Amino acid sequence: MTDSADFNDIPGTTVFTSKQCRMGFELNQFCMSLTKAPNRARFKADEQKYLDEWALNPRQRDAILNRDYNAAIAEGGNIYFLAKLIGTDGETMQSAASRMAGMSLADYRAMMAAGGRSPDGWRSIKDGS
Repeated sequence: MTDSADFNDIPGTTVFTSKQCRMGFELNQFCMSLTKAPNRARFKADEQKYLDEWALNPRQRDAILNRDYNAAIAEGGNIYFLAKLIGTDGETMQSAASRMAGMSLADYRAMMAAGGRSPDGWRSIKDGS
C-alpha cells in the first residue's frame, strides 16, 4: 500500500487523496452550488455574503476570493469542481490553467500546441528525475 506522503515527492503536484477530499468537501460543495443560476447570481452579487453560508476555512475562503486555484487545490479543491467557479467568472479553463502555470495565455497555448510541458524534472524529488 502506498503512503499518501509518497505523493509529496511529485514536484508541483497535489494528488487528490481521500484526505484532500475530506479537507475540501465544503469548498467543493460551494463550487457545485454554482451549477444553479440563482446561486451564481447571488454569489456574483455579493461574494463575501454568499461564502458566509459555507463552512470554509480562512485559506479556502481567501483562495476563492483571490481566484487562486493552486491554493484552492492545496486546500482540498478539485479542479473539476473549481471549474464551476472558473465558468461563473466567464473564464476559460485554458486561461485559468495558464495563470496556474504562471504563464501568459499565449505562451501556455504555444507550450500545449508543442506537446505540453516536458516531464523532465517533474517526476520525483528524491530520485532527481
